[in-house]
Amino acid sequence: MKQKKHDTTIPVLQLCCPSVLKREMADRILTLLDIPHIEERELQQLKGNKCVLVLDERETRLDVSLDKQNMSIKVDLVEGKAAYRRLHGGGRGQLIAKAVGINKAFTPSVLDCTAGMAGDAFVLASLGCKVQMLERSLLSATLLSDGLLRGRIFAEENEDEELGEVLSRLSLLQQNSIEYLDGLDEDQFDVIYLDPMFPERKKSAAVKKEMRVFHHYIGADEDADALLQPALQKARFRVVVKRPSVAPFLAEEEPSYQIKGKSTRFDIYTRKAIPTA
Repeated sequence: MKQKKHDTTIPVLQLCCPSVLKREMADRILTLLDIPHIEERELQQLKGNKCVLVLDERETRLDVSLDKQNMSIKVDLVEGKAAYRRLHGGGRGQLIAKAVGINKAFTPSVLDCTAGMAGDAFVLASLGCKVQMLERSLLSATLLSDGLLRGRIFAEENEDEELGEVLSRLSLLQQNSIEYLDGLDEDQFDVIYLDPMFPERKKSAAVKKEMRVFHHYIGADEDADALLQPALQKARFRVVVKRPSVAPFLAEEEPSYQIKGKSTRFDIYTRKAIPTA
């Protein structure tokens, strides 16, 4: 007898807010995203596939159950991958450091127009860059804001001055990047960094289920091509575009040069030379 396949339908996003302190935030999210609200007791009773944005006293996270697999999606800038890259990631020898032009004489200010979960922004901040993050998705910005807050609290309570300094170089705005660029003064940022979401490949193994679920809720960057020209007009030295190695050029515009890794590459569009002394 054939085994019945699991339901792979990604469930409707819901919100649960056990924290009294986060009720105002929860009300705003419920209104803007127009999603169902459930009580904490109902959360415990949910069966099957589910996805719930949970705002409790400890953290804000996405609790996901899909095909009998449980996932918790949150921004963690203290432990895990972020901590490893900060402490053991290769410093200024990393490809991203070379892409934005970090050298002994130059540590750029960076506008990250596609912050997502702040993975690259955190690396750049750990290398000394001051990074202004933009994230238009309310869901992503909510998780990111909570991760920043928890990281800063941890650094203060544990007297981790190094982590505190890194996080102090990060700031976040929940805003559409094209609109932000339209109102931005020219040369306000040394480097503008773009990492638009690339459509996932068909093979199920190509994208982790956790990211597939997350991408489903925040939507695709269908207007990514429209970011390049405004960014080129406003960056002081260069625009850096992170792409999967197989992806076409953003807006079909060939970069000045590329820095290639195993699965990703950085397309660099230069406006003028970066200082070296």
